[in-house]
This record gives sequence, C-alpha cells and structure tokens, in this order.
Amino acid sequence: MAIKGEQEITQIGSTVTLKGDISGKSDVRVAGNVNGSINIEGELIIEKSGHVEGEIKTLSAVIAGSVKGNIDCAEKLILESSSQYVGNIKTKLLIIQEGAVFQGNCQMGAAPQPVKKEAQA
Repeated sequence: MAIKGEQEITQIGSTVTLKGDISGKSDVRVAGNVNGSINIEGELIIEKSGHVEGEIKTLSAVIAGSVKGNIDCAEKLILESSSQYVGNIKTKLLIIQEGAVFQGNCQMGAAPQPVKKEAQA
C-alpha cells in the first residue's frame, strides 16, 4: 500500500494474480491480474500489464491494460491507446484515445428523465 497525499493506494503488482472481489474507499492500481469484481470509492488505474475480468464500480478510472466486464464510473473513464476493453460502460465522461479497443455499449451523462404525459381534460 502506498500513500498519495492523505489517500491510500492499494497496488496489485505485475506478478500477482488475485481471485476474488475488491472493495473499499482507497484508490487501486492494478499491474497484475484480477479475476473478480472491483467496487471502490476512489480511482482505479489499470496499467498496461494489468488484466481485469469482472464487474467494476468506481468513482473514476484510467485503463491502459485489458478489461472484460461491465464498468460503472461515476465521474470519468479514460481508455488509453494501449487499452483493450470488452463490456458495457456507464459513465458521466468517456475519453477514448486513438488506438484503444472498445467492444460494447456506452451510456453517458445523467440518466434520461421519463417523458411526462400531459393530463387530458
């Protein structure tokens, strides 16, 4: 674990394979392999060598490695040029750099409001 300012950063090294779910309030940096869901209240960084297979829910994320699974980012998701992403995305802001691979669907911004029917007189 490293410290960024006052924020903790949990790191999964490039030689580590983790099978199971991750949850918490700290930032997480993945350089190894994760097979399970990630549910954090911080930033998720998946390095070029990082691989994640599972559902992800986070405040924001930067992906340079590969991910297979749906992601729900409350604020911003960046798919760097080296990233390979397969799954559905739900986020407020999505940035896809040239060279990134994205296969799936994306829902951006606030959830659509239902259409109100006018009262008939």
